[in-house]
Amino acid sequence: MQKIAVNNTIRNIAIIAHVDHGKTTLVDAMFKQSGVFRKGQAVDERIMDSMDLERERGITISAKNCSVVWEGTKINILDTPGHADFGAEVERALSMVDGAILLVDASEGPLPQTRFVLKKTFEAGLKVIVVINKIDRPDARPWEVLDKVYDLFIDLDATDEQLDFPLLYAVGRDGIAKKEVEDENGDLKILFQTILSEIPPPFYEPEEPFQMLISDLGHSDYIGRLAIGKIVNGSVSSKDNLMLVGKGNSQSHIRVSKLQVYDGLVVNEVEHAEPGDIAVVSGTDEFQIGDTICTVEHPKALTRISVDEPTVSMKFTISDSPFSGMEGKYVQSSRIRERLEKETLINVAISLEETDNRDTFIVKGRGEFQMAILVETMRREGFELCVGRPEVIYKYKNGKKLEPIEKLYIDCDERYTGVVTEKLSIRKGKLLNLTNNNKGRVNMEFSIPARSIIGYRDEFLTDTKGTGIMNSILDGYEEFRGDFPTRHTGSMVSDRQGKSVAYALFNLEPRGQLFMAPGVPVYEGMIVGEHNKEQDMNVNPCKEKKLSNMRASGKDESTVCTTPKPVTLEFALNFIKDDELVEVTPASIRLRKVVLSQQTRRMLRGKKEKK
Repeated sequence: MQKIAVNNTIRNIAIIAHVDHGKTTLVDAMFKQSGVFRKGQAVDERIMDSMDLERERGITISAKNCSVVWEGTKINILDTPGHADFGAEVERALSMVDGAILLVDASEGPLPQTRFVLKKTFEAGLKVIVVINKIDRPDARPWEVLDKVYDLFIDLDATDEQLDFPLLYAVGRDGIAKKEVEDENGDLKILFQTILSEIPPPFYEPEEPFQMLISDLGHSDYIGRLAIGKIVNGSVSSKDNLMLVGKGNSQSHIRVSKLQVYDGLVVNEVEHAEPGDIAVVSGTDEFQIGDTICTVEHPKALTRISVDEPTVSMKFTISDSPFSGMEGKYVQSSRIRERLEKETLINVAISLEETDNRDTFIVKGRGEFQMAILVETMRREGFELCVGRPEVIYKYKNGKKLEPIEKLYIDCDERYTGVVTEKLSIRKGKLLNLTNNNKGRVNMEFSIPARSIIGYRDEFLTDTKGTGIMNSILDGYEEFRGDFPTRHTGSMVSDRQGKSVAYALFNLEPRGQLFMAPGVPVYEGMIVGEHNKEQDMNVNPCKEKKLSNMRASGKDESTVCTTPKPVTLEFALNFIKDDELVEVTPASIRLRKVVLSQQTRRMLRGKKEKK
């Protein structure tokens, strides 16, 4: 029987929650009160949201590591994303920790993404501390939220031990945590003490040789790829000769060129790392997530990280428009492929497939939001490319076509119940539950195909006048529920290249919603607006007013165009049909037809109708 030992000087925890429930803000307060920053030091808010996109959107996209020291014990903290599209980040983070803090908003309560991350936590068998945050909100209802947390735990088949969770109430923004809501305001001391007393220290087998599971990857311009993971057994020193065990039990020798551990927000180089600590190892560019680093004498692999399979695919291709190469730095298919391959290395939820066309690639992932973030990241890096509409990935079993089904949770004003229910029933949604809180708002739960939600969010916000809240989570696969119309409008497509003119746009306004202002360059096949009718319409946005030497009867009035609808990346991906693409450059987001030539499109349409 193997002996088990623990490293009492370390605690490894993940902070999990729904989007915008205060994870990153709480971590900020933990930094400040644990002495990571000196007194009077100027510190930004949401320090852990280091990516520009995270700061702009106010969400966590990638899991990040940091550490604090409390009463001589090092606490490694992993700030995880709350959005299910970034679920692989959660799964990777949970492979490195021994417990978790579940943060729940005192007003909103546990939402779908809370359910997702908590389910993963239970599957990993981790101890959970529940913190009900934002109890200072005017609409806070901590006792009702606590009942909902218990309901969620029971619904997820929590054990009796997991149901007996430690409970704290907090105002993360102000750095306050307490046992009871009525207690006087203080600091986060009770939170740190609860972590030390309730979260178990990492255990290891003292007789086993060194083993470390790679749960994350980093990159340094000086030393190359970095392997990040928890030391499961044994210890490691800088300059050690080790073995890397990869997929299929493949083995390769490595030498540790640099060994680092987390110290606050930074990583510090060390000569030695103990079992249970989270280490950063460099030594080869062959590191892959899920690989095991171990000794040469005992090359024994740990269980690889498994993640949920992708549910959405999207086409990535080069831009062949007349404006190609004018705004982007990287336009070649080889550069796009290289960038996508790099993404598959650092994000285990993303996979890449080649197609018959060497300039086109299929990228598979967890959701349309994850795809949008990838495209936005690439355009900020200088890439110019075209992407297609996100499509769900179907399965086939016993001759039946299966599709991913989502649990959709709607929170909206009571008066919008009818229009929301009607729209979702058209999209093959089934109403499972409806709760009226007698305060003017209702909560609805639907079972709906994942493809039905693509493109619905903007319509939902319009129908609820911007007051509705919509969240979804994957609920497995079911038999295909049938087709339904996804868009009831056509596109206004430019029939020539030039610059848009106010006179032409003004006369096109009665035909639909325009996407551009006067003076914008256009080309043949570019979509300039949404047509009111179902058919596409070819238009001339460059048409100027005929000039003559005859005076008009009455005074000429200056042409004033209505403000066009702004085209964001999410809107563009939701708007396009199967025969359309989104052209993405560092400076612009344009909508276009796959086939740019008006004449070729007409010929293809004629052939299709003959069939």
